[in-house]
Amino acid sequence: MQYEQMPDGTRIDLPKPSIDTGMGLERIAAVLQGKHDNYDTDLFKKLIEHSADFSNTDPYGIKNIHHRVISDHLRSASFLIADGVMPSNEGRGYVLRRIMRRAMRHCHLLGCEEPHLHKIFPTLLRQMGDAFPELIERKHLIENSLKEEETRFKLTLDRGLKLLNEELAILENKKLFSGEVAFKLYDTFGFPLDLTEDVLRESDKKVDIEAFDKKMKEQRDKARASWIGSGDESEEKIWADLRSNEDTTEFLGYESEKSQGLISKIIKDGKYAEKLFYNETGVIVMNQTCFYGESGGQIGDKGQLRSINGVGKVTDTKRVGQIFIHFVEVQKGYFEVGDNLEQLINTDLRLDVKRNHSGTHLVHEALRRIVGDHVAQRGSLNNADRLRFDFSHDKPLTEEQIFLVEQLVNKQIRENTPVITEIMQLESAKQQGARALFGEKYGDDVRVVKMSPEDKNYFSIELCGGTHVTSTGDIGFLKIIGESASSSGVRRLEAVTGKKVVYFIENIQVVNNRVSSLLNVSAENLVERVNSLLEEKRRLEQKNSELNRALISGEGKQDNKNLEKIGKDIVFSGKVVKDVPSKELRTFVDNIKKQSENVIAVLLSKNGNKVQIAVGISDSLIKRVSAVDLVKILSSKTGGKGGGGRSDFAQGGGTNPDQAEKALLYLKSYLNSNLSEI
Repeated sequence: MQYEQMPDGTRIDLPKPSIDTGMGLERIAAVLQGKHDNYDTDLFKKLIEHSADFSNTDPYGIKNIHHRVISDHLRSASFLIADGVMPSNEGRGYVLRRIMRRAMRHCHLLGCEEPHLHKIFPTLLRQMGDAFPELIERKHLIENSLKEEETRFKLTLDRGLKLLNEELAILENKKLFSGEVAFKLYDTFGFPLDLTEDVLRESDKKVDIEAFDKKMKEQRDKARASWIGSGDESEEKIWADLRSNEDTTEFLGYESEKSQGLISKIIKDGKYAEKLFYNETGVIVMNQTCFYGESGGQIGDKGQLRSINGVGKVTDTKRVGQIFIHFVEVQKGYFEVGDNLEQLINTDLRLDVKRNHSGTHLVHEALRRIVGDHVAQRGSLNNADRLRFDFSHDKPLTEEQIFLVEQLVNKQIRENTPVITEIMQLESAKQQGARALFGEKYGDDVRVVKMSPEDKNYFSIELCGGTHVTSTGDIGFLKIIGESASSSGVRRLEAVTGKKVVYFIENIQVVNNRVSSLLNVSAENLVERVNSLLEEKRRLEQKNSELNRALISGEGKQDNKNLEKIGKDIVFSGKVVKDVPSKELRTFVDNIKKQSENVIAVLLSKNGNKVQIAVGISDSLIKRVSAVDLVKILSSKTGGKGGGGRSDFAQGGGTNPDQAEKALLYLKSYLNSNLSEI
C-alpha cells in the first residue's frame, strides 16, 4: 500500500507505505495450480464434489454457490471444534453456531432432508488430516457435533422460514423487512441476524436494523443483572471507574491465610462512601489481600476483617478485573477509608475449596487418559461442598470409565507427592506441556500448577491462578457422585473430596441399613433381594393386566354382557374400572372393538385422584361420530379440559374420578338422544 486516492482521483503518498499482498493459503494454491478462483483449487474441489454427490446436484451448475458456502463453512466449523470451541449461545460458541447454521441453510436450499455436513467431513479429514492432526484426534467429536447441531436446527428451520416467508409475502414490493420479526427469528428460532439478511438478499430486501437493535437492547436491559450488584446503571459506572482508576490488588493468599491491608475504597448502595457503620453492608477495596476473589471456577473466600474501630464479616470476595472486592457486613463499630485492617480468612472453607480445586486438575488429566485426548475443560465450579467439571465429550461415560477415572485420581492422591507451583514465561510453560484453557487470555508470565511427578514429567500440569493443596494426599479421597449432560457435546462430572467423601459414604451406609432392615435381608444380599422383588412386581403386573383384559373384554363369555345395542346398528361397550394404566387402555379398547361391528368402546379408569379416559370407534362409524368428541364430553363431566387423538381412537382425563359412573351414563344418554343425527 503506497497511496491514498482522493475523490478527484489524485493520489497522496502514505506516510508509511507497506506491503499486504493478501496471499493466503488458498490464493497461493490458486496461483500454483493455474486457477483464477480459490474454489477451483484442490483445497475445495473434492469438498464441493462430495456435497454435490450427497445432494444429487451439479457441483458447478447454478447451485454451485451453495456447495461453496457448505465447503468453506464446514472447514471453518471443523477447525473451531478441533480447537475446543463448541456450539453455544454466547461468545465464540455462538460464532461457531452462526457459521454452522448458515451452511445448514444452504444444505436446506439444496433439498437435503437429512443432516449433510458431517457426511462431508471425512473428505476434509483425508485432505487436511496429515497437516492438522487435531482433526484426526477430534474426528469423533467433530462429526457428532456437526450431526447433532444440524439435527437440532432442522427442527426449527422450517418454522422459522415459514414465518420469514409469511412476512415477505406481506411486504410485497417494500424493501425494508421488519426488525421486530427479525428479532423474533433470532430470539425464538435461533436465526442469527446475518442468516436472515442472507435470505433477504435473494429478494433484494434489507432488515430494519434500527428496530432490530432496539428489540435487542430491550432484551439485554432486562437480562442485564450483572454478576455483581443489581445491574443498576449507577453501579455499573462504579465498577467501570474502579477498573479504570484503582491500582491492581496484590494477592497474598498463596502464601498466607491472614494478612493486613489498607482500605482504599468503600462502596455503599452503589456509591463511594467514606465510612461503613455497624449493621451496614457494602464493598471494601484494599491495596492487598489474602482473600481469594472468585475466578477460574473457584469461589471467593469468606472470613473476618478487624481494625481498631470495628469488626466485620466478609461474606464473599470477587474481582473487577484485577481488583479484589470484599462484600462486608459490619458487626461492630465502623470501617473508614484509610483504615488498616487485619484480614482473617475462613481456613476450613479455604481448605475444602483447595481440595476440590486440586481434585479437578487430577480429574481433568484422568479423563484425558481414560476417555480420550479430545477431552478439554468447558467449565468448572470448586466450592466447599463439591467440585463440578464440564468437559468436551459427546456421550455419557460408562460405569467402567467412571470407575477407572476415579481409581486413577485416587492413585495420585495416595502417592502424596508435593503440589508444585511456579511462575514462568507462557511459551516455556507450553513447552513443558502445561494445559491452558482455550479462549483464556494469559500474560507473558503465568502460574503453573504441577501434580504427581512421573518419569521426567508430571501427571497433571496446568496454567492456573487458583489456590491448591500442598500435597496430593491433602485431598484425602475423591468420589465421583454424578455424571450428566451439561449441553450439546459437553458432559458434567460431580465429585466430593476429603471429609465430604466420609459424609457421602456414611449416608449411603445409613440408607443401605434402613433398606436392609425393611426387606429383612443382609446388606450383602440387598441387590439380589431387590431384583427378586422387581421380578415379582413384573409378574403381578402381568397377571393384573391379564385379569383386567378378561374383566373388560368379557373373555370366555359367549353371551357378552359388556356389549349393548344403541339404536338399530350401533353396539356400545362402556365400563368404569380401577387402576388400569393409561398405556393399557388402548389395548383393551381395541380388543372390545374386535368383538363386533359398529362398536363404540368406552373405558374410564380410576387411578388415585384422576380418571383416565379412552374411546375407540369402529372404522365403519367414524364418518358418523368422532372418538375425540366423545372423549371431550367425558372429560368435561369428570373435571378435565378435553382430550385428543383421531376419529377412531382418542384419550383424555379428568380430576374427579367420583363422577366417572355419572359421566358414562350421560354419554349413553347423549348417544341415544342423538342417534338420528349420527
